[in-house]
Amino acid sequence: MKTIRTLALTAAALTVTAGLVGCSSDDNSSKPAADGRISGTVTVFAAASLTDTFNQLGHDFEAAHPGVKVVFSYGGSSALAQQINQGAPADVFASAAPANMKQVVDTGEITAPQATFVSNRLEIAVPKGNPGHITGLADFGKAGSRTALCAEQVPCGAAAKQVFQIAGITPQPVTREQDVKAALTKVTLDEVDAALVYRTDVQAAGDKVQGIDFPESAKAINTYPIAPLAKAPNAAGAAAFVDFIKGDQAKKVFAAAGFDTP
Repeated sequence: MKTIRTLALTAAALTVTAGLVGCSSDDNSSKPAADGRISGTVTVFAAASLTDTFNQLGHDFEAAHPGVKVVFSYGGSSALAQQINQGAPADVFASAAPANMKQVVDTGEITAPQATFVSNRLEIAVPKGNPGHITGLADFGKAGSRTALCAEQVPCGAAAKQVFQIAGITPQPVTREQDVKAALTKVTLDEVDAALVYRTDVQAAGDKVQGIDFPESAKAINTYPIAPLAKAPNAAGAAAFVDFIKGDQAKKVFAAAGFDTP
């Protein structure tokens, strides 16, 4: 089974992606074969919180379509949207919030209908053993607590801003990270006492972290839209991948990871 390649969202990585996507017309044919099969590379820009599930589903998609390769670029949804609008070659965009998908729709980079395929909510992640004695959301507003949040322009940061407003808390983070995986890493490395991440990230981290629920999270649920890009080099592959992500097989993977599905 082919190995899925993950590309970081840096200028150098995007150059590599461009080379992969544009290396030949045969590798990225936008038309299915005469027998209906798709071929070539499908390049997917996806929110960082989808890393584990999309890696698994990418393998499953490749297994269902022999000869197809799936290449992922993960990052904060706002950065992904910006890269797409600046011309980065991609076939599919999966965002952790409708607002970032709208950034791409508004520039005409997406013209096909978008679909909401999962939803997610925030949870407090603390290092194993909870050395900072974090008990709830209020600890993020206490001076002296080492806490991490996502930057407000990315979906996990926007959701965090909403829950703090609901709770009447002014957070005092020691760091704001560019995506949810980076915020979680601060916890796993014991560099902070707590971070506000998605519950799916807490579950994926296993025994490296502990999760603390809080009631306000139910009022700031993130919905994830997905759509093929209007200028997709592999339009047929993009459509097939989006359909796969909306299908029953993918729903089982998302549910097992802690996502809610429509």
